Amino acid sequence: MAAVTNSWATRRGIGAVAIVFWLAMAALPLLGSVFPSESFDYYMFMGQSMMVYAIAVLGLNLLTGFNGQISLGHGAFFALGAYVTAILMTDFSWPYWATLPVVAILCFSAGFLFGFPALKLESHYLALATFTLAIAVPQLLKHQAISAWTGGVSGLVLDKPDPPFGLQLSADQWLFYFCLFVAMGLFWAAFNLLRGRSGRAMMAIRDHGMAAGTMGIDTSLYKTITFGISALYTGIAGALSAITVAYVAPDSFALPLSIAFLVGLVVGGISSLSGCIIGGIFLVLVQNWSQSLSDWMKSTFDLRYDVPPWAIYGVLLLSLMYVMPTGVAGGCGRLFRFVTQRRAR
Repeated sequence: MAAVTNSWATRRGIGAVAIVFWLAMAALPLLGSVFPSESFDYYMFMGQSMMVYAIAVLGLNLLTGFNGQISLGHGAFFALGAYVTAILMTDFSWPYWATLPVVAILCFSAGFLFGFPALKLESHYLALATFTLAIAVPQLLKHQAISAWTGGVSGLVLDKPDPPFGLQLSADQWLFYFCLFVAMGLFWAAFNLLRGRSGRAMMAIRDHGMAAGTMGIDTSLYKTITFGISALYTGIAGALSAITVAYVAPDSFALPLSIAFLVGLVVGGISSLSGCIIGGIFLVLVQNWSQSLSDWMKSTFDLRYDVPPWAIYGVLLLSLMYVMPTGVAGGCGRLFRFVTQRRAR
């Protein structure tokens, strides 16, 4: 599996899927200006959500797919980034863009520090340790001792920023492009990281940690730094989510969020940058289409009870894993090689 997905991550870069995705995202707000519609803001919000989830899945992919460390608690770093941005904007009147470097530093530090005790854990033991983060952080955010900062159960409401430099864009259009610029920059940075010496060291540790150590790679240092970088990416995704949604609350970062990141990673394709984009698209579209499909099935077949949207979500996920066990990116890679070999004959 590693050989299939690595070629998509490094040799083929982010691939045609990523190019089409970035171009479509760049054109989406312009289409809204040409063909105005009352529902177009909703489509832009879906596009923003795809980019935010793609960044979060990318952060998890750097840790799990490219370094072999399993995490079930990345929703905690997502929450940390969102709340740091919200607190700086509401209590200290920071501009939204200035919060991102602070989020990056704090989330990297949190991930790096958590990575030290995690060095003694492997496989499902590490997954269980990160699982506690996903459980504990939403409850801590509700604690009375810090509720003056976090807003407690009610959360915090943010103001959407106006476009700078007098740009003739709405607030939603500007935030869309802001998310697009940040997402493209982060994917470009990850692409270059994985092509370099550090990326090769990360993947060597994933493939065989003991052999990597004998070759002179400081496995402990690379593991903790990778954990920090992974948390940094996920924290920035949380910050962008807080800015675009303009609201944060503890229950938004419960355990299902961490599980959703893992689902997006597996569906898109582990060890694939294109797979992170596919995973982000999957998480947004399927969650919305599951509810619509549930309503359609009830009305069309005159059912007495609702079809649970999560049941539809689960059936689709199982079907994808059966048809494409290496994820959509891995499945497309296998299909591409099959077609190429058939043409060569």
